[in-house]
Amino acid sequence: MDTEPTIIAPPPADAITREVVDLMASLVALFHREYEEAAAARSLTGAQAKVLALLRRGPMPMRHIAQTLSCEPSNITGIVDRLESRGFVTREADRQDRRVKLVAATEAGAAASEELRESLNFAREPLAALAEEERATLRDLLRRMLEGAGPGTGDTPGE
Repeated sequence: MDTEPTIIAPPPADAITREVVDLMASLVALFHREYEEAAAARSLTGAQAKVLALLRRGPMPMRHIAQTLSCEPSNITGIVDRLESRGFVTREADRQDRRVKLVAATEAGAAASEELRESLNFAREPLAALAEEERATLRDLLRRMLEGAGPGTGDTPGE
């Protein structure tokens, strides 16, 4: 007995949902523009800045960086090469599996990443209009949305 899989369509978007999506898209565009400008002011590409931001969590395999940034491992190799030539990262073999290369931020790389992070003002001013309790509520709602989106969605650099 062959049965076709049942496809469940998402509920139609209501006016509020559409408006929220539009507002979030505007915030994301603003964030990306400011992030790219802040990176460029430090002679970094946006991708290089994102790698440094990921490395704030500690050393990680190049493959994990590629997966998190949704790009090819060969692209990460080039980005890491350029960061390494500037003294921002080091590459070393993983002690558990010598075939795996771990990338770690140097002191200079961590400082550059922190400086970039501190220079991002796009959210500070709009968030200052909210009371502390409202900011906490917004944070909690965003966390719930990301958790509902599935694994790996909370790995956004620049946070």
